[in-house]
Amino acid sequence: MNGPASELEARYRRGISEAAGPALLNGTQALVRMLLAQAEKDRRDGLATAGFVSGYRGSPLGGVDQELWRAGALLKEADVHFTPAINEDLAATAIIGTQKVASDPERLRDGVFAMWYGKGPGVDRSGDALKHGNFYGASPHGGVLVVAGDDHGCVSSSMSHQSDMALMAWGMPVIHPASVDDYVRFGLWGWALSRCSGLWVGFKAISETVESSVSMAGPQLDEIEACRFVAPEAKPGPDGLHWRWPDLPGPQLEQRMRHKRAAAIEFASRNPLDQLLAPVSQPRLLIAAVGKAYGDVMEALRLAGLPLRKLAEHGVAIAKIGLVSPLSPQLQQWARAAVEVFVVEEKAAVVEGLLKDSLYNLPLLERPQIIGKYDEKHDPLLPDDVELNPELLRTALARLLGRLGVPLAAALRPQLHIVDSGLPKRTPYFCSGCPHNTSTQLPAGSRAQLGIGCHALAAQIPERNTSGSVQMGGEGVDWIGHSPFVSGEHIFQNLGDGTFFHSGQLAIRQAVAVGVNITYKILYNDAVAMTGGQPVDGSLSVAQLTRLVEAEGVRHIYLMSPTPQLYRLDQGYAAGVQVRHRDQLDAVQRELRALPGVSVLIYDQVCAMEERRRRKKARPAPARVKMLINEQVCEGCGDCQKKSNCMAIVPQETAFGRKRKIDQESCNSDLSCLRGFCPSFVSIRNAAEAPPPARALAPRILELAGALARPETSIGDAPYEILVAGVGGTGVVTIGGLIALAGHIEGLGVRSLNFTGFSQKGGAVRSHVRLARDRSTLYQARVGHGRADALIAADLLVAASQETLGVIQSGRTRIVANLQELQIGAMLRDEAKRIDVEHLRAILQRQAGGVPLQALQAHQLAARTVGVKYVNVLLFGYAWQQGLVPLACEAILKAIEQHGVEAASNALAFACGRLAAAAPDALELLLSPRAPSAPDAGGALERYAAYLEAYQDAAYAQRFRDWVARAAQAGQRLGSDLLAPAVAENLFKLLAYKDEYEVARLLSSTAFRDDIRRQFGPRAQAVLHLRPPLLPERWRRHEQPRTIAFGAWVFPLLRLLSGMRRWRGSWADPFRYLRDHRAEREWQQDYLRLLAQLLERTTAATLPRALELIALPQLVRGYGPVRRQAMALARQRRLTLLAQYEAPETPPAKIIPIKTATPRQSP
Repeated sequence: MNGPASELEARYRRGISEAAGPALLNGTQALVRMLLAQAEKDRRDGLATAGFVSGYRGSPLGGVDQELWRAGALLKEADVHFTPAINEDLAATAIIGTQKVASDPERLRDGVFAMWYGKGPGVDRSGDALKHGNFYGASPHGGVLVVAGDDHGCVSSSMSHQSDMALMAWGMPVIHPASVDDYVRFGLWGWALSRCSGLWVGFKAISETVESSVSMAGPQLDEIEACRFVAPEAKPGPDGLHWRWPDLPGPQLEQRMRHKRAAAIEFASRNPLDQLLAPVSQPRLLIAAVGKAYGDVMEALRLAGLPLRKLAEHGVAIAKIGLVSPLSPQLQQWARAAVEVFVVEEKAAVVEGLLKDSLYNLPLLERPQIIGKYDEKHDPLLPDDVELNPELLRTALARLLGRLGVPLAAALRPQLHIVDSGLPKRTPYFCSGCPHNTSTQLPAGSRAQLGIGCHALAAQIPERNTSGSVQMGGEGVDWIGHSPFVSGEHIFQNLGDGTFFHSGQLAIRQAVAVGVNITYKILYNDAVAMTGGQPVDGSLSVAQLTRLVEAEGVRHIYLMSPTPQLYRLDQGYAAGVQVRHRDQLDAVQRELRALPGVSVLIYDQVCAMEERRRRKKARPAPARVKMLINEQVCEGCGDCQKKSNCMAIVPQETAFGRKRKIDQESCNSDLSCLRGFCPSFVSIRNAAEAPPPARALAPRILELAGALARPETSIGDAPYEILVAGVGGTGVVTIGGLIALAGHIEGLGVRSLNFTGFSQKGGAVRSHVRLARDRSTLYQARVGHGRADALIAADLLVAASQETLGVIQSGRTRIVANLQELQIGAMLRDEAKRIDVEHLRAILQRQAGGVPLQALQAHQLAARTVGVKYVNVLLFGYAWQQGLVPLACEAILKAIEQHGVEAASNALAFACGRLAAAAPDALELLLSPRAPSAPDAGGALERYAAYLEAYQDAAYAQRFRDWVARAAQAGQRLGSDLLAPAVAENLFKLLAYKDEYEVARLLSSTAFRDDIRRQFGPRAQAVLHLRPPLLPERWRRHEQPRTIAFGAWVFPLLRLLSGMRRWRGSWADPFRYLRDHRAEREWQQDYLRLLAQLLERTTAATLPRALELIALPQLVRGYGPVRRQAMALARQRRLTLLAQYEAPETPPAKIIPIKTATPRQSP
């Protein structure tokens, strides 16, 4: 059996309930494997136990619940129960109950081993419950692991977390596995310790380990027999060590803790978790590396060419420390034998401090020098506020080893300083169709506060005036202490439905109790979107939500939605709830901010990504409306982007300048783009999914790819390191996973790590993959500074960022890059912004040195072949054929098959990428069998003239040619070839004004109707969104009027209107006297008068200003009020430029090359 199911079976059964064998698993999967291993171990030991898991999701443990659900059948078979909790402290309380089972006379099991999980803030908030549980104790055949998801680097948290100190303060032992390889052994050890001592045991799962993957060989997986622990004869004290009742409050709880700690130390002594590598009898230096820092130390030493044997020759020993607290007796013994101890640990100096305390009272001559964060002179040695890596350790290790006479390789010396390129950052942004994109908008003059959730992205948008951050569940309560001392009387507080259910309801209760003026915007999106779209852990409908806030004392409750007609307020809703359409958000918020006290606005719309997941799972897929932009009608003004703030509206370069188009792959049919005042938008009903162009050619493409020569690649003695860099949600993690899985299939050592954070919202994502013939050389998953052998740059902006440039080594790193310009969020609000692709390409090439960068327009090729959805798999195939991925093609194809998601399409995309690299002409011939058409001999001038003839008539086009001829003559006089092209481009823009006749012509054209059928199938029905200017006055209620939907019946009328364009400007023109038409005629006449003067008067000195004046039509784009505003700004700009034209000694404004050039014309 192949595919995902077989891989799941393999990773969870091999070496547990089946014979040992290789498996590829990540840290989250290793946590599940721990549970199955403990269940099997108890079964072999003759114990009738059960397992129990509870916790609350949160990065880096955001996928634990999903993995537990996926393994549900195996867990049920092993009698392991998973009960997610609504918050972390209630999960801990549920765990307390599991330890009562063993002493319950009605028990059905000998005991229950339990696992609690939560991210760092969840550890903090659960302190009371965790402390109670630990003090009351674990049962002899139960035991509790407290898995703390610590985000040391603050990658996806409000602040970084190190839970060691909190867990220690509550009396828990703390263990810290160095990598995924350690997880099962450490987990079984932890439960055994908990059973022996009665203590709950803290298990550190930091981001860089739990989010990494490792290929584990057979011997590693035979873990149960390797985890046979010696049960010490612990002294239980007068009151025992384990859960008991009665155990009333009193000093005996603390007294029992003393005996429990003693039992834990005895267990650690008999079953050492720490390891001494290359023992030295009296080491001159003992390097004690704690948890993940062990991999950093070993990788730094590997790069320096210092094997353990060579270190031992110079009196240097290495200790791998897994038990953070209490200190193991072994570590204290090793330290006493050393002259100097260097404790390497990430973040705060926990082990270093404990070790110093434990050895402080030794006689001076027996006491070792202990250093870590500071050296013996108290000079800084290692930072305590950042994540460690081999590069950070270089200086400290070089200093300490150098004074012992250890020969150092250059790798331990500082190198590779990367200068910040000063580029914009690819930061996370609202997904296309995200309800928070609308719900977090504010009326002018208001401000809002952040909450925990995707809606916090509103803080990136200055217009949203959203700031502040507090702990989860405290949302809005800080306003109670803030409001009495400021002039503002009201604030909006964003609150996700998941947070409300977790702990936020108490915040509303507190606000009501005080009577503070605040509006809670409860953003109900029916999924925990930040961590993968899990459901809220319980029942919380919109109707229930209204009743809950009403019961808290809220009297003003509004419910807003894109579909308000669906609500039946007589079916369980609170009394007095008012329902409004989301388009009335501004008016409703203005009303609520004027009301005293606490009010609630519930914004109900499903998370866009969750809705997308549901559509994919549905069979048959539900019909949905798709959006399309008529490229020719689009003016490129960007109003649709500004109004909708939607990332599915992307720039499109055309022969007539930069326009906008809908990215059909990312569009979630939110329809907020219709807020833009533009007739180019067409909604498509009954849209069919168009098959990829290459699907019919698949057999031939696969045949051609199969015949290609294989690249000659191999992996040497050192690990081969690959970084994939791109945009979240586009398949970057998939590519990293396929490389890792293919390496595992080939029997290589594999470690991989995905840095995602908030990247699923369109931010930067990097997938690190390291491959090695010798698994023992892979100490970490991250590709180090200057260590990349290959960079697959799926996005140039992410590839050229500081973090990615750091892995490139000149002369070593080979790069394959996608040249597509992928927009960032800031481009939605400033349509003139550009991403300078050539500049980014140059940065990468400069960093790579003499190794040529290989690049292709992967998006364009994917659109012509397999579809943009598979662009990064296509890029992967291109990179493989170029020799960047030293794995067999068969292993990659098998990995695609085992991955199990659209395997046939991904295999085809991989083949297309290979052909693009090795046989592009053959691929092009296959896709376009006809000979390419001859280039446009007349160039832009004749293209413009032909358009204008279709726009009006031949005389109109000739008028255009005459003006360009005059410009050419003026250019000859000045000796400049810039004037005529500038006049042609801008005069065309002026003359091709899209009035009602032209919009009707373009929308009713046969070519456009054919394009709709080609994209969406023959049954597709187009609906236009127009605002006819001659509507009665009652339709015009807004400063910016709204469009109205028109079905297929309107197309004959549009064709009729198009035929009337010969009347344009004549007495018979019914639109002639409309305000916009009068303004347009005046603008044209003024421009032509100006142009005539410029062609006569311009000199070489005034030519730069003349060109700026000629380009004024580029500033006037859009329709209706958008165009009027643009025209007013253009007139102001004209006055400024004319003044400068008359004073040519004033130098032109210096243009900063951030690529904010004005777009070309938009006919």
